[in-house]
Amino acid sequence: MSDRILGAVCVVAAAGMAWAARDYAAAISYEPVGPRAFPLLLAALLGGCGAWLVLRPSAHVSGLGLASLKSLGLVVVATFAFALLFQLLGFTLATALMALPVGLAFGGTWKQSLAGGVGLGLFLFLMFDKLLDVVLPTGLLSFVLGGR
Repeated sequence: MSDRILGAVCVVAAAGMAWAARDYAAAISYEPVGPRAFPLLLAALLGGCGAWLVLRPSAHVSGLGLASLKSLGLVVVATFAFALLFQLLGFTLATALMALPVGLAFGGTWKQSLAGGVGLGLFLFLMFDKLLDVVLPTGLLSFVLGGR
């Protein structure tokens, strides 16, 4: 049952994100997709995953145990750390560091979570930077990339 509650909360949060992002617009159009693309994409993903949790058939119903609360707390802390370190570390490193505890919370190993986080960070950075022409902070990697 706790999965369905989490899913419903995610759907409500996604609707709130989409509603908040509806008026995002750049004063000067410097990017082809504009500033509302990323929050709307995240809202769509969050809403879709939340709807899946609500609607999926469940084979096992369990209560919200201590392990689930620890995992949820780990994910919340990782999300806040991501927001705080986003500019300093840059998108790729902050994403990799956020994906590590999130992957562990969902049962992944250290190697799987780290590899997934690095892969996700690099893939999303290249997709947004090269394909969509959205500027993301490089942070500490700016030294490696030549001062972008």
